[in-house]
Amino acid sequence: MSECTHDCSTCGENCAEREQDLRAYLNPSASVKKVIAVVSGKGGVGKSLVTGMLASEMQRRGYQSAVLDADVTGPSIPKAFGVHQHAVGTEDCLIPVYSNKGTQIMSINLILENETDPVVWRGPVIAGVVTQFWSDVLWDNVDYMFVDMPPGTGDVPLTVFQSLPIDGIVIVTSPQELVSMIVAKAVNMAAMMNIPVLGIVENMSYLKCPDCGKELEVFGTSKVAKVAEEFGIKHFARMPIDPVIATMVDAGEIESVDTSTLNELVDFIEKGE
Repeated sequence: MSECTHDCSTCGENCAEREQDLRAYLNPSASVKKVIAVVSGKGGVGKSLVTGMLASEMQRRGYQSAVLDADVTGPSIPKAFGVHQHAVGTEDCLIPVYSNKGTQIMSINLILENETDPVVWRGPVIAGVVTQFWSDVLWDNVDYMFVDMPPGTGDVPLTVFQSLPIDGIVIVTSPQELVSMIVAKAVNMAAMMNIPVLGIVENMSYLKCPDCGKELEVFGTSKVAKVAEEFGIKHFARMPIDPVIATMVDAGEIESVDTSTLNELVDFIEKGE
């Protein structure tokens, strides 16, 4: 018997290790073509920033993009997109909220009474909400959905990988020495679930001097090229520390942020190679 990959969609019905199919189904009236999960091994590396920038660039290129905010206890996507209204629903589904540029968004903050209310729930409940964001939301002809994942490899990432038809993941990291170990966890989890790694983004790679233009590596020498080679990841990007970007995101203007540092990765995702 071959080694179990934990991806039951590849197994025959007579597989002794076949688990119950956990795949969640879309609302019959919804449509999502591609699903990309944006993951990180630790918090605070800019995963939500990268998610928002990828979705915004796809929308800019003429595709219908969407963001499913799976970071239930730390949702930042609505604020980054300047979305503060509540999502509305019918008897059959929830309607995603649209950003100023047309990106469809669903986040726990859009259904809480107050967006500052804490979510003090146990893991299985949070995982269930994420599944509902996929199956109970009327996603309207989405070409690319980006799932903003919570950090780590716990309940929610496992639920997303098992329940949603993930086409690939993008890993977000930072330049510190321990990055290789953290990236390895994300890569290994993706391999266990038989999901390809599309690319890696190193955030806070450098700070560009406003006077001379020199790139100052504040958090140490960039490791992203070495790590990408180590794990066989073909596409990577380096994003700077940029106070302008931080100010724009805080103001809910992520859709106006310059996404040129991610162009090569977006091109790769767009081609679907």
